[in-house]
Amino acid sequence: MPSANPYLPPLDEPPHPGYPPRQRAPRPSNGQKVTVTRAAAMRSREVGVRMYGLFHRAATADGADKSGLTALTYPVMANFAVDAAMAVALANTLFFAAASAESKSKVALYLLITIAPFAVIAPLIGPALDRLQHGRRLALAVSFALRTVLAIVLIANYDGATGSFPPWVLYPCALLMMVLSKSFSVLRSAVTPRVMPPTIDLVRVNSRLTVFGLIGGTIIGGGVAAGVEFALTRLFHLPGALFVIVVVTIAGAYLSMKIPRWVEVTAGEVPATLTYHGRSGPRRDTAIRTRSPGRPRQPLGRNIITSLWGNVTIKLMVGFLFLYPAFVAKQTGQDGLHQVAILGVVGAAAAVGNFAGNALSARLKLGRPSVLVVRCAIMVTAAALASAFFGDLLVMAIATLITSGCAAVGKASLDSCLQDDLPEASRASAFGRSESLLQLAWVAGGATGVLVYTDLRVGFTAISSFLILGLAQTIVSYRGDSLIPGFGGNRPVLAAQEGREPDGAMAN
Repeated sequence: MPSANPYLPPLDEPPHPGYPPRQRAPRPSNGQKVTVTRAAAMRSREVGVRMYGLFHRAATADGADKSGLTALTYPVMANFAVDAAMAVALANTLFFAAASAESKSKVALYLLITIAPFAVIAPLIGPALDRLQHGRRLALAVSFALRTVLAIVLIANYDGATGSFPPWVLYPCALLMMVLSKSFSVLRSAVTPRVMPPTIDLVRVNSRLTVFGLIGGTIIGGGVAAGVEFALTRLFHLPGALFVIVVVTIAGAYLSMKIPRWVEVTAGEVPATLTYHGRSGPRRDTAIRTRSPGRPRQPLGRNIITSLWGNVTIKLMVGFLFLYPAFVAKQTGQDGLHQVAILGVVGAAAAVGNFAGNALSARLKLGRPSVLVVRCAIMVTAAALASAFFGDLLVMAIATLITSGCAAVGKASLDSCLQDDLPEASRASAFGRSESLLQLAWVAGGATGVLVYTDLRVGFTAISSFLILGLAQTIVSYRGDSLIPGFGGNRPVLAAQEGREPDGAMAN
């Protein structure tokens, strides 16, 4: 069938090289004696070949190997694996040992030093992507390469006797790792529309990438990092998970450059903009373009703005739950095993909610995605208020489960709005700008979790106050108004393009 993605080459070309055909496990010749060890080895090899076959078929389904989606899947899995390995590497040093009042003030200081520049740069990432010519793959590779350098710096400053790092090295490197991970997500969102197969939509493409990242990166990669960390720490007093990060980031940089070249085609792109300068109203066509000086711009419509505000609200809660449970676990005063159990329950709730939300969003018919986002934002805000009221660890775990699931469904709904309400020429730009805002909201939520007092009722009351404001803006935007002039729903559902027309274009 003809491709819905005009940037793809003809898909009747042979698939990319590098995918070996499925092979059966070799069997011993008739003259060989089959021992127990040899039989176990053959069985393990056969299971491995079958597992690889299943993975290969899933990764290349729906023409993903020809469109380039398979090539993008591998760096996404590497990014998830780096995040999981970093959590393993810093489990004791950062999340447990740094939760006292004195150390927490140091975390807040380093958070201010490292996150403040990102807060300034994040709004500029979207416009930078609009002007980035023939460099998107390189930018993805650089995000991995910089994390390789940071991991090497941490390894060089590791104290094997105490199993810790100097604070002036630990906190900047750890938080810069987080920033680079979020930057990768922003860059990946701008590349994804260029590798979308013709038979599936962006919602299922993003859900597929997330599921592959969770299974192959977080679960398998995190498990490998935990095993290597345990072995090298016990035997050689070395930070094993950081060595895993070095290997995975090098592989991620290489795999990023293997993404097809057509992701860098920017001819005919029209940058998306969050602001709107035209007349407001429930107009449902694109009518006449507004002429004004400057480059052409594509404003985001009402449904997109509503979905974006709802997802920003949810992301605040996601970022808050990233660090705050670790400080709560330490504040309980229980032994290390009890603290690990608390974080294990919260982490399991987050993983189950994320996986279930992505699986559900891949099967939902998102006919009214903005309504679904509003409902998800209401559920997350209600979960935060319940945690503030009860102040119980179990309620916090339930709130984490709800937040993770709603975050996945809300992001899928936003993707659906971006695909349905924007022309093809503006989708990549809109994905980059929206992802920048979502990651900035995640950073703001994480900063709240560090700066607020470590008490369940106090912490969730603080984050609930921000969620209520975000929910109010989401609901008001859905009704066609705004609490912030120019950034709300006082605009058409499908906004017309602003600015002068491209050279050679005909007036509508």
